[in-house]
Amino acid sequence: MKIVVQRVKQASVTNESIHEEIGKGLCLLVGVGQDSTEKDVEAVAKKIVNARIFEDENGKLNLNVQQVGGAILSISQFTLYADVKKGNRPGFTNSKPPEEANRLYEAFNEALRQYGVEVKTGEFGTDMLVDIANDGPVTIIYESQDGKII
Repeated sequence: MKIVVQRVKQASVTNESIHEEIGKGLCLLVGVGQDSTEKDVEAVAKKIVNARIFEDENGKLNLNVQQVGGAILSISQFTLYADVKKGNRPGFTNSKPPEEANRLYEAFNEALRQYGVEVKTGEFGTDMLVDIANDGPVTIIYESQDGKII
């Protein structure tokens, strides 16, 4: 799995059928690759929830999303596995097929919730408008393979 984590002041996702938004917290762009497994779901969820990327009273990145009372907006993003080595049109064969990708994406969101964090989501497999007010900016990419952060 590949997940782009952005610390946000606010973020929202909208399409024809949904509108979800959060205030302070994390916006996650979640990619599920061909080799992604349940082990990756657990490893990345734990790492992200515990990531100390919010400032403490001394301005040091020392607090996690739970400690600041933040929420998570999780958005599926199959394009994170784009293959751009040849030509000008990206290929997406490195992404897991939609049905299996959605299953792992939903499992990932549930794993985040198990830590007691409020998690809102986009709608898998649809075009969405994502509005992100990146705070800092702080943007970190997490990647897991075989249940290990790489």
